[in-house]
Amino acid sequence: MSRGRVRIEDGQKRIRVYLGGEVVADTTHPKLVWEKPYYPTYYFPEADVRLDSLVPSGHTRRSPSRGTAELFDVKSSRRTAEQAAYRHSESPIEDLKTMVAFDWAAMDAWFEEDEEVFVHARDPYTRVDVLPSSRHIEVKIDGVTIADSTNARLLFETGLPVRYYLPKTDVQMDLLTPTETRSHCPYKGTAEYWSVAVDGNRYDDIVWGYRTPLPESAGIGGMVSFYNEKVDIVVDGVPEDRPKTIFS
Repeated sequence: MSRGRVRIEDGQKRIRVYLGGEVVADTTHPKLVWEKPYYPTYYFPEADVRLDSLVPSGHTRRSPSRGTAELFDVKSSRRTAEQAAYRHSESPIEDLKTMVAFDWAAMDAWFEEDEEVFVHARDPYTRVDVLPSSRHIEVKIDGVTIADSTNARLLFETGLPVRYYLPKTDVQMDLLTPTETRSHCPYKGTAEYWSVAVDGNRYDDIVWGYRTPLPESAGIGGMVSFYNEKVDIVVDGVPEDRPKTIFS
């Protein structure tokens, strides 16, 4: 997607959004709009939005691709989310003129069909596969072997390098220190992190794991993984190149 252009597709899922325990939008005809290149935003037809919950805020926001958006406060009987909805009623993109979108984080809950989803809308082109593997995986930092396993789970996620999840019993957990860092993924859930100390050098938040991953990634529960971009990984005796990603 280039500046001034935006990708739009018809969605097939029922999408609901809640604020203060009340449904403020419910549609089976969403538009998936890639406002960012990494994942879509759900837009709702006006007919499927509680328009009485939208109060003009008097503010606008400019997009090079979608034009100027009018911002609305979203009100339920219990609370108000300021400037949390927007509409591009004069957009150069005809499909968006009668659609409403909501700030994901400002809402209380989102559902795709009857499953609650977190962080952001799921990209229909992102796939996550978790496969058991008996390949010999070694993880080294500064030449020190931190993990050695033939019982890995390999997680393949669209657009990212394969992640090697290893049983904690195959990891030198005494070299790992838990941190307060948490991250959230709509496909895997909430991750906790560890730092690693080797020969006086400390590498912060270089290891992570999911205690209770979401169902589609259940196979990695209780295991840990290392950033391929920041450690040395050897697979069946062959050192891997460090991939270049946003996590490098």
